[in-house]
Amino acid sequence: MNLKDTTHQTRAQRWREILKIAWPLIIANGFWNLQLTIDRVYLSSYSTESLAAAMAVMGVFWVPMALLQQTASYLMTFVAQYYGAQKFDRIGPAVWQSVYISALGGILILFLIPFAAPLFRWIGHSETVRALETDYFISLCYSALPTALVAAASGFYTGLGHTQIIMWINFVGLIANVILDYIMIFGHFGCPAMGIAGAGYATALATWVAAFYGLALVYQKKHQKEYKIRSGWQIDLDLMKRFLRYGIPSGLQWALEGLAFTVFLIFIGRMTNGDAGLAASGIVVTVMMLAILPALGVAQAVSVLVGQHLGEKNPAEAERSTWSGLQVSAMYIFTMGLTFALFPKFYLSWFYNPSNAALWSQVSVIVPNLLLYVALFTTFDSMNLVLSFALKGAGDTRFVSLLALIMPWPIMILPTWLMKDWNGAVYWAWGAASVYIVSLSMVFLRRFTAGKWKKMSVIN
Repeated sequence: MNLKDTTHQTRAQRWREILKIAWPLIIANGFWNLQLTIDRVYLSSYSTESLAAAMAVMGVFWVPMALLQQTASYLMTFVAQYYGAQKFDRIGPAVWQSVYISALGGILILFLIPFAAPLFRWIGHSETVRALETDYFISLCYSALPTALVAAASGFYTGLGHTQIIMWINFVGLIANVILDYIMIFGHFGCPAMGIAGAGYATALATWVAAFYGLALVYQKKHQKEYKIRSGWQIDLDLMKRFLRYGIPSGLQWALEGLAFTVFLIFIGRMTNGDAGLAASGIVVTVMMLAILPALGVAQAVSVLVGQHLGEKNPAEAERSTWSGLQVSAMYIFTMGLTFALFPKFYLSWFYNPSNAALWSQVSVIVPNLLLYVALFTTFDSMNLVLSFALKGAGDTRFVSLLALIMPWPIMILPTWLMKDWNGAVYWAWGAASVYIVSLSMVFLRRFTAGKWKKMSVIN
């Protein structure tokens, strides 16, 4: 099962190679984004305060969840490199290590529940929003374990390049979540109206449905002969150590970025008219994901190809795949950015809620202006995604996590804190966020072109 020779491909052929792997991931990420969007549209219909609370909670919850989910999903790189090296019998044991990490991490996140109320009291948003934040955080904690298991199942298929299956796993989760949201948020079919807590419990139940479906596919009998998917259940200490050595820094990148963005949102919530700024930021981030998540699918495809080509000792081809992925991603994300700048009211209309007219009038003014920032910086964010995933596909995870630890605080967080009492503070804050994203892209570009990653490997 040798990888095909792609040395003499044209640019169009390379784009097709990227898109063949990426398009199911783009759709899968689109399903996930649609799930988030429907959640927030439902919540905005329930109350604008619920939308503001949901945005703040997702920032807080994402910190531990990203560490777990992205550590589990780093299985993708192990599978890709083992596949490229034709060490197929090592793939099954790698899957099991990811499953064990997912189970342990998911259980540990449940121990955060008693800290929810004091945490959101400390954050200091308005009393109404604070109560909603606590309820939503508690309900979301039950989604951690199945989310990590979905990441493990997805990592297996993504590493092999069989990405269409990921699309169906996410589709199953989307359908389950939409139905359960409708039932549990508003109270239908005999279920009490649970509001924002219902949205969290619906997410947890829907993710369990997706996890059972995904793992059932992974552990099919046909995968045993080639990948030892059933018999490789033992804890492999050497493999586990290497998994944690590379996987935890990969997860830390997302967790640290999530932590920085959470603090960013906390400061926005503490500004004058902070509820409006928080709700507007929630809308903008939801809309922004329409550009980011397809680019994420391309970045994941690049990571797979980098891993496979390094596994077969072909770093030059890994580099060519990365540049091709960056070209595809930049073209899409630039086009989406134009729509944010030209048609902001179209996106704003998705979230309209007249129940609190005074709050909505402020939100409707802020959102179009913030979308201009998004239109400007998203092209640079496509570079961040593709190049960081290329580096992680090689095993350069410590550098990526180090940037996430160091860069956001002086460039984005500190200026936001210093400017939080200024007139138009929310705009200054998003300006600082834009500077951070552009600066980060320049550092990733320098690291990638230096070429140190070409000599790395996560397997032995």
